Amino acid sequence: MTRRLLLGYLSLAVLTLLSLGIPLGYVYGRAERAQIISSAEDEAESVSAFASLSIMAGRERRELPHRARHCAERIRGRVVIVGDDGRLLATSHRLSAAESRNLASRPEIAAALRGRDAIDVRTSTIGGVRYLSVAAPVVHGEELQGAVRLTVPTDAVEARVHRTWLLLAVGGLAILTAVAAVGLVFARWASRPILELERFAHRLADGRFTTPAPVTSGPPEVRSLAATFNQTAARLEHLLASQRAFAAEASHQLKTPLAALRLRLDNLEAEMTGHARDSLGAAITETDRLARMVEGLLAMARLEESAVTPEPVDLDQVCAERLLTWSPLFDQHGAQLALLGDRVGQVLAVPGAIEQILDNLLSNALRATPLGSTVTMVLRCSAADRRHLPARPAWIELHVIDEGPGMTADQRRRAFDRFWRAPDAPKGGTGLGLSLVQRLAHASGGEATLARAPGGGLDAAIRLRPAHRAAQGRTSQGRPSRIGLPRRVRGDRSAPGSAPSPPSVRSPA
Repeated sequence: MTRRLLLGYLSLAVLTLLSLGIPLGYVYGRAERAQIISSAEDEAESVSAFASLSIMAGRERRELPHRARHCAERIRGRVVIVGDDGRLLATSHRLSAAESRNLASRPEIAAALRGRDAIDVRTSTIGGVRYLSVAAPVVHGEELQGAVRLTVPTDAVEARVHRTWLLLAVGGLAILTAVAAVGLVFARWASRPILELERFAHRLADGRFTTPAPVTSGPPEVRSLAATFNQTAARLEHLLASQRAFAAEASHQLKTPLAALRLRLDNLEAEMTGHARDSLGAAITETDRLARMVEGLLAMARLEESAVTPEPVDLDQVCAERLLTWSPLFDQHGAQLALLGDRVGQVLAVPGAIEQILDNLLSNALRATPLGSTVTMVLRCSAADRRHLPARPAWIELHVIDEGPGMTADQRRRAFDRFWRAPDAPKGGTGLGLSLVQRLAHASGGEATLARAPGGGLDAAIRLRPAHRAAQGRTSQGRPSRIGLPRRVRGDRSAPGSAPSPPSVRSPA
């Protein structure tokens, strides 16, 4: 901002100097040239009047040469006087015979001999020096007696004009320097509080707003803006503190009664028979669903209240850990979980986001997939970014593909809405899982999409930015390879007793 303000001041100063300096120099140059022409015309008329009196008195041979030399010395130029027939009467300098014979053919002398009371002004260059020629007729009454020509060098005038232009340029530079110095001080004074306000805004965005922005310096508008910013920041801090307090209190006040209700229902199970046992099972299922819904709401509240910066996360390792954790549970439900694709390396993600995303997507896929089918996690690197050498993938994609009934196009568009569930969705969902997945992906700088899988199921894709150049792990013949893991989690079903405990699923849809 300081540079832009300073550039604005300098641009205005340059425009003002050009608007004033160029006309001033042009007017001065014209005035100097007009002055030398006027002086030469006056000298020509004076010599013409003296020559007329000398010719009438018959003393032109004796007086005119002296007068011509005296006038030439005074004007530092040359003087030539000719008769009415063009013959040379007097000159202030030596002329060759050819020059003496051709005087009458000179344009300015010919014009003076043709026109009475006429002064002809011409500019010529002789020996590299510019001269101003002024010719005036010599008349007595109505009788033309001859002509007078004065040639005055203009180098002195041109030197003065050039010197004036140089002074104007130097003065303009001095003024620009002064304007730059004063403008820099003013620009810093005006921009310093705005820069401070920008730093405080960045700190507020990072969740590190501890002290208010100063409101004692800068223009009045900036001070008013800083005061308004401090009020907004204080209100936002209060709202965030209230939301954090609500999340903490709700976590305690809601989870404890739900746990007590589930315990009471479990205690009643031994005393129930027949149709009452079925109703009790439905009540337990709804209680579990309500508990998961509370967990999902609290997770989304915690996500919205915290502005966490994405960090490098090893996506290969996270996917391998999720595969180890979920494979026994898939085996128990008669399904298979596989991990295919590239070794993609690290991606940028909010800490813990990928684990929650995979838990929700795998939980949804497990409920939707039929017996004997396979849910596949696929890692892919999108098209390389040609702006970097060596080439870097523009995106890293994580796909969770099932072989279930899938969703229609309208259902896929609404799937990320809170509490929305498909009409034919399996029981037990809360409608918060996919919404949380989308929010976690956006918080990590990526995006979440749903598409129809080639086999008819659902393809849930998460696109994330790479943290560095992804390793190239494609197999030969262009087919994806399985990531190296223990053989027992690639598809071999383990016994239920040896399976690890299922993961703590956070708000599945």
